[in-house]
Amino acid sequence: MKVDGKEYSRKEIESRVGNISQLGGIMHYQFSEGRAKGVSGVEFNTGTGFTFVVMPDRGLDIAHCAYRGTNLVYHTPNGVVNPAFYEPEGSGWLRTFFAGLLTTCGLTYFGAPGRDGEEDLGLHGRYSTIPADKVCDLSRWEGDDYVLEITGVVEECALFGDKIRLTRTISTEIGKKHLRIRDAAQNFGFKTAPFTILYHINAGFPLLDEGSELVLTSLNNEPYDEISRSALENAERFTSPIPGFKEQNYLHTMAGDEKGFASAVLINRKLLDGLGLYIRFHTENLIYLSEWKMMGEGEYVLGLEPCNTKIANRASLRKDNRLPFIEPGEIKEMDVEIGVLDGPDEIDKFCRGVKDITTSGSI
Repeated sequence: MKVDGKEYSRKEIESRVGNISQLGGIMHYQFSEGRAKGVSGVEFNTGTGFTFVVMPDRGLDIAHCAYRGTNLVYHTPNGVVNPAFYEPEGSGWLRTFFAGLLTTCGLTYFGAPGRDGEEDLGLHGRYSTIPADKVCDLSRWEGDDYVLEITGVVEECALFGDKIRLTRTISTEIGKKHLRIRDAAQNFGFKTAPFTILYHINAGFPLLDEGSELVLTSLNNEPYDEISRSALENAERFTSPIPGFKEQNYLHTMAGDEKGFASAVLINRKLLDGLGLYIRFHTENLIYLSEWKMMGEGEYVLGLEPCNTKIANRASLRKDNRLPFIEPGEIKEMDVEIGVLDGPDEIDKFCRGVKDITTSGSI
């Protein structure tokens, strides 16, 4: 385990502390008032200044995230909301959307509200308002490293309908400044089901600010609409908040490294000594990154969203032959890493890696 830049063995650590919580750990709590009342939170502290809060009652999504006391993510006016307030119709999803580090969209539909066959589908799916089951804190020593880990199961299912079970594991280690999300989605029904998944990762002020820049392993950038197309050349650069700004959306087809991992990072070289929030994700089941650029006043956010298809209503995806499916018994695995780059050396090294990947141009 690394503490303040020095490596220690487990024996050396245990001889110096009465409880591992002196260096980091997981704290479980419950919100006590407002629309968040009754919601469980699990706070991870890696001891490096990297902290984040997992929400078991919101599909094990991740609300707060900070580094060295500096916030990294956007929070909507809603804040954390109990899933009992979820409104599935139309755009009601926006009333319970907290944004944060991660809001998962899916699992059988996402995108704009609309009708698909006999179903009226709301915005972005039900996943994030489904409480996890079988939640377990598996924090433990592994050799000389102390692993912080939580796991649980989220089921999106209905009688006579689709049945998808997602097992999520979120882990990090004391001494690290990144986390890993490993998801395994299984169709536990007996018929083919639609399967759409979007990892809605939301960077906010002060990391997102005038002069911030996005660097990513994009091979192709497809604007969603004419407003986005007109601003394509500035898709990866950011301004101060703009009154009346109209959101822009881009679908990046991503290249992966030799192990299949695509990369993206939002960099603010003026913050601290230079700070970046990066994501890495495996392209086997997440070949795209959807970029949501919103420079509005009070609605100032950059969404970096690994996904398995274009973000659109399910009927549109079906018509365009872009709707993914999962067969009975089939398991699809997703692997996403989110972390911090601290200082110019780490930022420049990551950017060189991005350049190497895009130069090779592999998917």
